[in-house]
Amino acid sequence: MRATLATAALLPVLAVQGLTLRRTIPRLPGAEGPTTGAAGEGEPLRLAILGESTAAGVGARTHDVGLAGRLAAALADRGHAVSWQVSARIGANAHVTRTELAPALDPADVVVVVLGVNDVIEFHSAARWTRDLLRLLIDLRATHGRIVLAGVPPMARFPALPRPLRSVLGLRAAELDAAAARVARRVPGVAHVPLPHELIDGDLFCADRFHPSEGGYALWADGLADAVSAARR
Repeated sequence: MRATLATAALLPVLAVQGLTLRRTIPRLPGAEGPTTGAAGEGEPLRLAILGESTAAGVGARTHDVGLAGRLAAALADRGHAVSWQVSARIGANAHVTRTELAPALDPADVVVVVLGVNDVIEFHSAARWTRDLLRLLIDLRATHGRIVLAGVPPMARFPALPRPLRSVLGLRAAELDAAAARVARRVPGVAHVPLPHELIDGDLFCADRFHPSEGGYALWADGLADAVSAARR
């Protein structure tokens, strides 16, 4: 409700800032290289990374140093062999992920779902986000193993965003993240994992000041690895 009221009151300013941001923010590509890989030795944990631009590794040179590769390496350090795959798209929201990206996955033991920023930017309501996310998680649980749902980032701390746009999107991101946590509690086998607080640091963003750097992905992956390890058991 707070996000909706703030959006309505500031709509003219937000529209101008949004258009300016689209023209000025660098448009970085997704990570290059194969969208599958492996780490460690032995019977592998089948890991899938699914979702938006951070799942696609924007800000990293290759998937090996993006979220997928960094998470596989962190799991290997914890004694797990891992085979990983990525199905992701820059700009994907929860609906697109369910209808177009999730069907491309091979069966996985654990699916890490990375979503929310585009639903925030598109000003989707918490009700719509809840509906789309719930359908996605139910579909995934019918086909795969357990799910780790990454928290929606606190966009109020994104350096690329000017104020008041940053504040409004921050409110909406917090609203959607709270809804995601509630959805995760409704679906067995789903764990919601908030972003590490220290990840939202200026030095851990890439050149566009919107996506993680390779160091940011490493820190994020380390924060997710324990949840993935627990999900496997």
